[in-house]
Amino acid sequence: MSSVTGPLSSPAAGDARRNRGLGSRSAAALVFGSSAAVLVVEIVALRLLAPYLGLTLETSTMVIGIALTAIALGSWLGGRLADQVDPRRLIGPSLGVSGAVVALTPAVLRSTAEWAPVLLLIVAGLTILVPGALLSAVTPMVTKLRLTSLAETGTVVGRLSGVGTVGAIVGTVLTGFVLISRLPVSGILIGLGALLMAGSALVGRRARGWTGTPALTLVVVAGGLATVPAPGGCDAETKYHCARVVADPDRDGGHTLVLDGVRHSYVDVDDPAFLKFTYVRALASVADTAFPEGEPITAYHLGGGGLTFPRYLAAARPGTRSLVSEIDGGVVRIDRERFGLRPDSGIDVRTEDGRLGLRRLETDSRDLVVGDAFGGVSVPWHLTTVEAMRDVRRVLDEDGLYAANLIDHGDLAFARAEVATLAETFEHVVLVGEPVDVGSDRAAAPDGGNLVVLASDRPVDLRATQEALDARHVGWRLATGDDLTAWIGDARPLTDDYAPVDQLLQPYDSRGGR
Repeated sequence: MSSVTGPLSSPAAGDARRNRGLGSRSAAALVFGSSAAVLVVEIVALRLLAPYLGLTLETSTMVIGIALTAIALGSWLGGRLADQVDPRRLIGPSLGVSGAVVALTPAVLRSTAEWAPVLLLIVAGLTILVPGALLSAVTPMVTKLRLTSLAETGTVVGRLSGVGTVGAIVGTVLTGFVLISRLPVSGILIGLGALLMAGSALVGRRARGWTGTPALTLVVVAGGLATVPAPGGCDAETKYHCARVVADPDRDGGHTLVLDGVRHSYVDVDDPAFLKFTYVRALASVADTAFPEGEPITAYHLGGGGLTFPRYLAAARPGTRSLVSEIDGGVVRIDRERFGLRPDSGIDVRTEDGRLGLRRLETDSRDLVVGDAFGGVSVPWHLTTVEAMRDVRRVLDEDGLYAANLIDHGDLAFARAEVATLAETFEHVVLVGEPVDVGSDRAAAPDGGNLVVLASDRPVDLRATQEALDARHVGWRLATGDDLTAWIGDARPLTDDYAPVDQLLQPYDSRGGR
């Protein structure tokens, strides 16, 4: 009987002789690279899907779940196949086919979203599952090739497992901090496809019978060429969005900023007093009545977009100083290059997370705080909580006002929870919206859309605010007091410990805009 610490039995020893062609460095490179590639695909898939499915918790969960399924499936199948077929004949095809699928992904996903949206989820799942499974199969195949003695099993498996984990970490960090900020997502995937194809060619030179590299290389080239005519192109791919600027054919200076397929801002670069979106006119009506006419104020804006409202304040109240926290530096670049933001405009934009920017502000330093930050169609959850609103209250002076834009549909569960949150924090809360949405028209069910909520420790002049809304033809009504309490119902305030914003929001057609 052979010793368990000695060489493998005769058949395995034959495998070992065949496997000497794969050195430890080559094995580590294959495992490292394939593991990194899986995470690159996962992260970039989120960016590709955001314009069509939204940047929500559900979308992120779906992509992560599919990627993990691919890893599990690939690891299992790779191990099974490695025991039945010479792994050297499998690694090249796995890299090559995955490279071809990855390179085609941008064109396929965008075309499907535009021309066959009912199939989008299926196609999206396959573009993550197929390359993820093939790449994940590489590790057990390489492990099989490196196992030459039972005495080294733990060392080999442990080493390659660690190398794969490091590769996944590097792929994650490299994509999130470097690649997405410097390259379009289509370029990232096509480049990755080319790298995988190169790896396939190198491995294929050692394998017998694998001659598919040239054909798959043509597929990668086709994927690159297909991204040119494919729909869904962006004027700019920022860290967070696919951004487009759409000119208004009816106004020479009018432009709409579209982020991930959703209309975020309308900017008239020649006339900052022209406010096209209804909710912005509502915000302007509130500011007009909350502070003495024409006097400058100090304002802080959570979220910038096209900076429509800060521009309005600067024009309507000369000398106003607005500080804006906008997390997306690419959007800020559009503000400067396309919308003419100047250093002397009175608008200071900081590229930062709104919650962190809020924390840096001095106590009692602002007359007005405006909440207009969105990721897709949802307010980032950490800007909705009681703790965040306490920070807003700290920043406002004793007569200060917080005004926030909300979007919700259906039974308005998120909007009710957010108003309940503000009622927990401020003395006075007023909801502004369509009569059917704020409860003024009790005969109809809520329709949904934009709502503006006001919060302050001083009373809001309801009559003056309503008159200002009517003067701007907004058509909205106010709800406060007992009516607002009834509207909130049993909605639970949001906290840092409990803020299921994405789950509370109701779906709607994002092409309808904000």
